[in-house]
Amino acid sequence: MEKHLLREAWLSHAIKALATIFEEKGYTVPDCHPSCGFASSGIRSGHIGQCWSRKSCASEINQIFVCPTLEDPVAVLDTLVHEMVHAVDNCEHGHGKEFKKIATTIGLVGPMRSASAGLKLCDRLKDLADRLGPYPHSAIQRPRKKVRLYERPKAVCSECGFTVPMLKAYLHYGPPICPKDKKEMDAEGDWDVA
Repeated sequence: MEKHLLREAWLSHAIKALATIFEEKGYTVPDCHPSCGFASSGIRSGHIGQCWSRKSCASEINQIFVCPTLEDPVAVLDTLVHEMVHAVDNCEHGHGKEFKKIATTIGLVGPMRSASAGLKLCDRLKDLADRLGPYPHSAIQRPRKKVRLYERPKAVCSECGFTVPMLKAYLHYGPPICPKDKKEMDAEGDWDVA
C-alpha cells in the first residue's frame, strides 16, 4: 500500500492504474490532469465530477475535477472512471450513445448522466483503493439550505372555514371577503405591515 501526501498525487496514480481497465477493452486514456475542485456549475449543482476537453486547455491535456465533498476512496475512483470516459471521448458527445458505448464496455451502469461502477468494476475499484491507500482529503461539507420557519399570515372564514394564505404585499388591504359567505374573513398570523 502506497501513502500519498497530496490528493493530486493520489488522483494521478489512480488514473494511471484505472487506464489499464480501459486498455483491456481497447481504449486509450489520453493524458489527464486530475484535481480536487468543484464543477464549473458550482457546489449546489450536485455534480461530483467534471472533465474538460483537451481543446479547452492551452496544454491540450484533459482536466478532471473530483468534487471536494467526496472522501471515500472507492467513490472517488468511481467518479474518476466516469470522467475518464469523457476524456477518452474528449468530451465530444456528452452522455450520448458514444459515451454509453465506452462506459458500458468498461463496466459502468445506470443512467449515463450518473453512470457508476457495476458490481465487477466496483470490486476492482475496492482492490485499487486498498493498493492506493487512504485518499488524503477530508470532505468539505456542503452548506445546508436554510429552512424558513416563517409562517405566512392567512385569512379564515369564521362561518365555513375557507382559508386563504396571504402575501405580505397585500396585507395592507386587510382580510378578503369569503366567496361563499360574502363576509370579511378573520386575520390569522402576523399581519403587521412593516
